[in-house]
Amino acid sequence: MHLTARVRPATLWRPNIVGLHRQRLCKVPLALSPSCWVRSSRPRYVEERLRRFEELKEAQEAVLRERAASASRPIAVTLAGGKSVVGQSWRTSPYQISRELGRLDGTLVARVNGQLWDLHRPLEGDTELELLAFGHTDAKAVYWQSSAHVLGAAMEQLYGGLLCSGPCTEHGFYHDMYLEGRPIPSGDYTELARVCRSMMEGKLPFERVEVSREDLLELFKYNKFKLRLIEDKLKSPTATVYRCGSLVDLCRGPHIAHTGLINALRIVKSAGVHWGGDPDKEPLHRIHAVSFPDNEALEEWDRRQEELKNRDHRKIGKEQELFFFHEMSPGSCFFLPKGAHIYNTLTDFLKEEYRKRGFVEVVTPNLYNSKLWEQSGHWDHYSENMFSFKLDNETYALKPMNCPGHCLMYDYRPRSWRELPLRLADFGVLHRNEYSGGLSGLVRSRRFQQDDAHIFCTLEQIEAEIMGCLDFLRAVYQIFGFSFRLFLSTRPEKFLGEVGVWDRAEQQLERSLQEFGQPWEKNPGDGAFYGPKIDVQIQDALGRSHQCATVQLDFQLPARFNLTYSGRDGNSRERPVMIHRAILGSVERMMAILAENCAGKWPFWLSPSQVHVIPLGASTEEYAQQVYRDLHEAGFMVDVNMDAGQSLGRKIRQAQRAQYNFILVTGERERDSGCVSVRARDNRQHGTRGLAETVRRLGELKASRCRNAEEAF
Repeated sequence: MHLTARVRPATLWRPNIVGLHRQRLCKVPLALSPSCWVRSSRPRYVEERLRRFEELKEAQEAVLRERAASASRPIAVTLAGGKSVVGQSWRTSPYQISRELGRLDGTLVARVNGQLWDLHRPLEGDTELELLAFGHTDAKAVYWQSSAHVLGAAMEQLYGGLLCSGPCTEHGFYHDMYLEGRPIPSGDYTELARVCRSMMEGKLPFERVEVSREDLLELFKYNKFKLRLIEDKLKSPTATVYRCGSLVDLCRGPHIAHTGLINALRIVKSAGVHWGGDPDKEPLHRIHAVSFPDNEALEEWDRRQEELKNRDHRKIGKEQELFFFHEMSPGSCFFLPKGAHIYNTLTDFLKEEYRKRGFVEVVTPNLYNSKLWEQSGHWDHYSENMFSFKLDNETYALKPMNCPGHCLMYDYRPRSWRELPLRLADFGVLHRNEYSGGLSGLVRSRRFQQDDAHIFCTLEQIEAEIMGCLDFLRAVYQIFGFSFRLFLSTRPEKFLGEVGVWDRAEQQLERSLQEFGQPWEKNPGDGAFYGPKIDVQIQDALGRSHQCATVQLDFQLPARFNLTYSGRDGNSRERPVMIHRAILGSVERMMAILAENCAGKWPFWLSPSQVHVIPLGASTEEYAQQVYRDLHEAGFMVDVNMDAGQSLGRKIRQAQRAQYNFILVTGERERDSGCVSVRARDNRQHGTRGLAETVRRLGELKASRCRNAEEAF
């Protein structure tokens, strides 16, 4: 159910005199302010929350005025491209610079010294400044996060429940609300869309205030869910809250300048979820939406949604009889013969590459004692996502990842520097206890396999091994036709290990990326707590980004398992570095991405329906069977249509709809000359070819993993 916001007075609302007065004080346009129209059941805490926010904002503004008066100094602001301008600390904002440069149109948010920054927030010192528009991934995330606040404010005003989380996602945003068992009146969100539109037309500013933990607890004392977030997630003494209209919410920000920048908003769907994804916790109502700067972008989004429906891997899997799911094993896929062919072809491809690149394949257990996960550190943070049970008074769990098992494999005997780098590859089955509401076909399942590998090497070998990993992923993605982006994620605030070791490792990763020659971006502070990493995002035919490959350095697991090797002097015991590496990621997820990327028109080398043989009549059926046998023995996925009741044209159309890459027709002339008539699924005709020649040519196309075999034949 899609619903677009429209401007029209809401019929369930009445004027709120207190709200009108407050809007005059806050200089918000009166006629369009959402707090001017409220349900008679408006939550009582809203006015108290607004009053307290205004007090906190006034105190912060006084501090900023004092800093601007006493601590302001000239600062250098360097723009992308190298241009530099002069500003004043605690006075000059990215908005002012954008206005002076004539770049206000389209600019949504700034990046200041690598950190996303509100446009109206004053700069504090010398700055490297980027001005980001909606086309930038980070700006789009900010735009949708701001839109989620609009949606949350409208939900709070209309339904009167407790707001929970309201994040942006890869495809839009959503907001969760707790209604204490009350259902939302109906699935018709016309009224909600109208309230959102009222806020958008109101050009309500997003106002940022940094507050103490104590003030947060007071500000959100009415909402047990916000209090939980503060207690569980907030580790610093202060945090930021933002006001938009009547809503004040805990959020790290930044946000767009005002709601008038949201020109098109669509409510997409709703769903029932539970707090934290735990079915034992409170039930919540989740509303999904999407927004854009203009109606043309929304219309393009509509077209893309229709295309996505047709390309959905679950639809393709059913139509082509590739796989299915069953309630007897929820979240675990049943691969039918054709689906298993794709699955095995992908893993065989990786295994072939492993042999070329010095990896050795290993097989490790599925079941481990929980003591292993305690030693690795996973148990404290991940046990709720693991399938565990009691056996002989001990707790065991199915493995959700391979790395601890590979540490045991490394450590089963003493190691020497001569053995390094040691590259272990593992296609072992993994299980993760994903909550039911999060399951999504092959994209998110409970049982899956990864093209998982771990490299044990010396600190000096990191650079060469990273180069090898990058070359590996480029070779694989070129076969699939994917472009990709690279991101270097560096040391976070909370990390384990020595700063010097981190710095050296980051420098090696950076040198590897520079030598690799592919453009890359830095994500400061976004590394894992155990080491820096390179994240890789591929882009499919629809322009969607997918996180699949990763290259992560790990200094901690080798220390936790006390892994060592004998140094070159023969006496010292030194610690190896561990590199976590995946290219496909989950084989299941990659299969889903590939299915949607090619819309079920699988490339010939990977296709579960490579060749379809059609006899022209009863007199050529025996020859058609011979053609089928020759192709089958040569290793092709081939079928033959022996239905005498169908016309040739109908058989060809059926084969094309079933996405057979090649269709071989055998008539009497072909039979007598030992030939076949070759055509492709796109109606491309290649004429009559000898059977042996055809089998040989198809074999060449398959071995080369040609993406356009139908044309290249």
